[in-house]
Amino acid sequence: MASILPFLYYSFVAGITPGPANICSLSTAIRKGRKAALLQWRGLFLGYMTISVASSFITWLIGTAFQKYVRLFTFVGAAYILYLAFHVLIDQEDPTKECVKPTNQKSLQDGTFLFGFLLQLTNVKIIIFCLSALTGYILPYRSDLLSLLAVGFLLPFTGPICNLVWLLSGVKLSRFYTGHRKFVNAIMAFSLFLCAVSMLLE
Repeated sequence: MASILPFLYYSFVAGITPGPANICSLSTAIRKGRKAALLQWRGLFLGYMTISVASSFITWLIGTAFQKYVRLFTFVGAAYILYLAFHVLIDQEDPTKECVKPTNQKSLQDGTFLFGFLLQLTNVKIIIFCLSALTGYILPYRSDLLSLLAVGFLLPFTGPICNLVWLLSGVKLSRFYTGHRKFVNAIMAFSLFLCAVSMLLE
C-alpha cells in the first residue's frame, strides 16, 4: 500500500502530541505514581480499541454509501490535521495539572481503569483521528470491512503506546516539555502539516 509510511508517520505524530490522554497519563504518573497510571492506561487502551473498531465500521459504511465521493473525505481528514496542527502550535496545557473528568461524576477518580476507559470514549481527538486516518489513508485503497477492521485493531498500538511514553517518562518529560514548549509544539505542528500535505498528494 503506497500510503503506509505516511499513515504510520501520521499515527505516530498524532499519538505523541499532547492530548487529553497523554497529558492525563503524565499527570497521573506524577501525582499518584506509576502503578495507578498503568491501571488507568489499561482503561485508555480498551477505550481506544473500542473507538477504533467502531470507526472501522463507520468508515466501511461511509465507503459503501459514498463510494464515488471517497476522495472528499481525504480533504476532510487533511483539514482536521491542519486544525490539530494549529492547536498544537498554540497549546498552553500544563502537564502537571489534575486530569479533567470525562463525566459529570465528581466521585470518579483518575488513576483507575474506569477513568481511563471513559476518558478515551469522550476523547474527541481520538475519535476524529481514527476516522480521519481510516478515511484518508486506508479507504481510498481498501474499502472492504476485513481490511478496515485489521487496521482498526492495529491503531490502538499507536496512540496508547505514545501514552506509555508520556506515562513512563514522568517528571523528565514534563520538565523538558515545559522548558521547551514552543520549540516542541512547533516541531509537532510542522510534522502534522507535512502529514496533511502527504495525504492530499496521495
